[in-house]
Amino acid sequence: MHKYVDRGIIKWAPFDALVGYSTLLNELRYKLNKKNKPILSDDQYEELNRKLHFAYHHNIDIELEFFYDGYVKTSYGTIKRLDFIHKKVILSTFEKIDSDAILNIIF
Repeated sequence: MHKYVDRGIIKWAPFDALVGYSTLLNELRYKLNKKNKPILSDDQYEELNRKLHFAYHHNIDIELEFFYDGYVKTSYGTIKRLDFIHKKVILSTFEKIDSDAILNIIF
C-alpha cells in the first residue's frame, strides 16, 4: 500500500492567489505598529550629552538607540564625527543619525 506523505505548508501555497495581498498586509502591519517618539526630559538630554562626548573623546564602542520612522532602532560602533551644522552623529559604520532622534547610549 501507498503511505500518505503530508506536503506541509506547500498545500496552502495556492491560497496566496491575490497578487500583492501579502505585501499590502505587511505594509499595513508596519504602519499600524508605528509609535510616537518618546519625550525625553532635560535631565535625560544632559545625560545623553555627557555620554556622547565621553564616548567621542575616549573612542569607545557604543550601542546607540534612536527613533526612526515610528520605531526604535539600534546601531553599534564608535563615534567617528559629530556634525554640529546638520546635527548628526556619524558612526564608524558610516551611519548618519540625527542627534534629535537619539534616545539612549549604552557603553
